[in-house]
Amino acid sequence: MLQTFDGAAQVIDEKLIRMKELALQASTGTYGDAQRTIMNDEFTQMRNEITRIANATTFNDIYGLNASGTIKIHFGTGNSSAEDYYYVSQQNMTGTTLGLDSLTLASQASAQAALTAINTAIGTKDTARAHFGAMMNRLQNTIANLEIQRENVQAAESQISDVDVAWEVTQLTRNQVLAQAGVAMLVQANAVPMMALTLLG
Repeated sequence: MLQTFDGAAQVIDEKLIRMKELALQASTGTYGDAQRTIMNDEFTQMRNEITRIANATTFNDIYGLNASGTIKIHFGTGNSSAEDYYYVSQQNMTGTTLGLDSLTLASQASAQAALTAINTAIGTKDTARAHFGAMMNRLQNTIANLEIQRENVQAAESQISDVDVAWEVTQLTRNQVLAQAGVAMLVQANAVPMMALTLLG
């Protein structure tokens, strides 16, 4: 899920970088209004695509880029809020939230103003991606820890099973020795009267 959200945020990053490039070009004095109109068209399409990506990015009907709130991830074996859940903050990365809706490259001044807003949007996007990355790293560490716990439990269970088998084999051998000794004593006990009869007879 987090990889899906982070992947979409990476695409949004690419769109923001292209918007910044267009704003830089449009803010110079080397382009006229006709060229700025062409740049503004691509700029607008990039802005619309950012909003579309944010609204369309979902994982099992969970939206992470167009809402504010938290997503609860259960990973442990219990039900303790402190030990078995992570809470991931949703990151709203629509054009409106990033402050891109009113931007235009129609004039040199508006293009220069757009640069500041785009830099702020890039900072917001970077913060969101850092959050997703930190949560992914935390989950990977949790998975590694749970894997170690699982291996230790299996090793302990194996030792207990091995000890039980060894004890049972020891008990079986003991009982077999006692049974054989008992049989030998019965043979000896039966042999004495036979020897007495042989001597008398």
